[in-house]
Amino acid sequence: MSVLEVKDLQAQVETPEGSKPILKGVNLKIESGEIHAIMGPNGSGKSTLSYVLAGHPKYEVTGGEALLDGKNILEMTVDERARLGLFLAMQYPVEVPGVSVSNFLRTAKTAVAGEAPALRQWLKVVDGAFDDFKMEKEFASRDLNAGFSGGEKKRLEILQMQLLAPSFAILDETDSGLDIDALKIVSEGINRVHEANNTGIMLITHYSRILRYVHPDFVHVFADGHIVKEGGPELADELEENGYDKYLAA
Repeated sequence: MSVLEVKDLQAQVETPEGSKPILKGVNLKIESGEIHAIMGPNGSGKSTLSYVLAGHPKYEVTGGEALLDGKNILEMTVDERARLGLFLAMQYPVEVPGVSVSNFLRTAKTAVAGEAPALRQWLKVVDGAFDDFKMEKEFASRDLNAGFSGGEKKRLEILQMQLLAPSFAILDETDSGLDIDALKIVSEGINRVHEANNTGIMLITHYSRILRYVHPDFVHVFADGHIVKEGGPELADELEENGYDKYLAA
């Protein structure tokens, strides 16, 4: 049983007007196999939470801690966090011209596992993953995300998660920009990884539509830099019907 625990996490970002606090005391605990949905309006700090946990240098942690199995990941480099079992699917996956998808995937697996996978078996695993996500094999030879549609980028993000098999995955608005078919494929991939590896998942989203396919154990309302309400799956239905206004007012 692994645990990711965020305790009174505070962070800020530098702006032309000076330092701006974004996270204002976040508390959250996710255990292996649990799915937690983080829902909230634009600008509430949801994506900042994901970036701070993953180690984005733009944000300065000013208080609190984030523990993965008792180890403070905020004191680790980005690659150390990944090797410990943390995975981030970005809201806007970046394009990396000159680096093929196949090279990227094998390099990432080698870095996380500590040794290169046997090539023949690895190729079979990768081919199977492309089939799972209904992606043509020719994508493997293309530059990473270069010229990919939004849906293709998101499918490739979850394909990476399937190959890396993390202990905990942070999915930052993975559903944004997806049509119905792509949403189902991505959701099936998330569920497949969750069930195969008992992965703990932090699913950040604005809307409840992905929660029709990826069923959360807990739902958290995020507003003004921290969690203001917690509940079960029924809370997502309430938010879909009534919005965030009463939580913003509070």
